[in-house]
Amino acid sequence: MCQILLSINPEYVDKILAQTKKFEYRKTRCRANVDTIIIYSTYPVMRVVGEVKVLGIIEDTTSVVWQKTKANSGITKRFFDSYYKGRDKAVAY
Repeated sequence: MCQILLSINPEYVDKILAQTKKFEYRKTRCRANVDTIIIYSTYPVMRVVGEVKVLGIIEDTTSVVWQKTKANSGITKRFFDSYYKGRDKAVAY
């Protein structure tokens, strides 16, 4: 069992907890096989607010990751493209 602590903007934390955002995107994959993400909500909350079980990890090109996750991404394509600007690979937990 491997847990990681991720700092996430409160706007997206709310979506994760409401289950309207089912994927958390990162630019690099954790070295270990993660099965739990501990959610730290950033300013102004600034505390651990929960944890989620990782059901799988998608690691591929940005276009493939978006196609596989867009229906439950909780973000816009514009935000996704901005986040991964200049990168070929994406990771979705």
